[in-house]
Amino acid sequence: MKNNALVIIENDEYKKFIADLKDKVRSSQLKAAVKVNYELLDLYWNLGKEIVEKQKQSSWGDAFIKNISKDLQREFPEMKGFSIQNIKNIRYWYKFYTSHLIGLQTVSQLENIKKMIKSIPWGHNPRIMYKCKTVEEALFYTSKTLENGWSRAVLEHQIESNLYTRTGIAVTNFETTLPKPQSDLAKQTIKDPYNFDFLTLTEDYNEKELEKELVTQITNFLLELGTGFSYVGKQVHIKVGESDFYIDLLFYHVKLHCYVVVELKTEKFKPEFVGQLNFYVTAVNRNLKSIDDNQTIGILICKDKDNIVAEYALADTSQPIGISKYEISKLLEKRFKNSLPSINDIENELK
Repeated sequence: MKNNALVIIENDEYKKFIADLKDKVRSSQLKAAVKVNYELLDLYWNLGKEIVEKQKQSSWGDAFIKNISKDLQREFPEMKGFSIQNIKNIRYWYKFYTSHLIGLQTVSQLENIKKMIKSIPWGHNPRIMYKCKTVEEALFYTSKTLENGWSRAVLEHQIESNLYTRTGIAVTNFETTLPKPQSDLAKQTIKDPYNFDFLTLTEDYNEKELEKELVTQITNFLLELGTGFSYVGKQVHIKVGESDFYIDLLFYHVKLHCYVVVELKTEKFKPEFVGQLNFYVTAVNRNLKSIDDNQTIGILICKDKDNIVAEYALADTSQPIGISKYEISKLLEKRFKNSLPSINDIENELK
């Protein structure tokens, strides 16, 4: 006969009860962590303000920073944020935002900006302020970090790949084919160009090889596509009438709540490419899309494109389509690629 403790543990009602309790504890931990982080960054902001204002009033140089670091560490040995370098980071952080925003923002806007930059982990802030040339760019990465929960590694990758300059500039017809606010969100979802430097392709690669490499490196590909994309499959079969068709890559976007058809072209954009993608998007709408899904979107990624030609091609297109190009700066010679070890070879060697 089972003891009472075991009976309770195996009870479905108890399982649901304890799961709810765990969720509440995790939520409380998260809120506490966010609050602690905000309070710390609020302290750093005020500390930066005091240091900047005091240095304006006096002729104290770097010796001033060294003394502050030494005195604060002596008084608060349990706190790790008072090293000389971090004090300099705090000072620069305050100066970076305040000096760039004077006369450009209202008091309310400045307060909102301060709230936003204090809401991401402190370790993210130096990476943003030292790598970004303008406050607008810095706030873009701050907003994306808050929205997507980026780690420092992902944040650095996005900055180094110039996400700021590649977002929202692709040629699309979203404004005329999608309702707001979906059209705005869809436009911000597409990059131009896409950076495929994580691939190991030879100079004479074809579309099948490009597709295969992207699927093999699906984690990196999804990171490059951006948050919200969920991989469905490659060469997805669609039957229209008595004919069979195969979509290069199919995704589902969890924020846009729609299917995304991706077609790859290893050549410069041609107007006829739009007709093919338009057909595939229509087919997905009629064969796969459910009543709860939003309108399917098509993304055409070409090796190169003329923006004017792309705009003309989209002018009378019925389905929402975006046209971008991709870049691969590190193509291999065939003889080098053949000598590269596979993932299995590397894993076996490590074992």
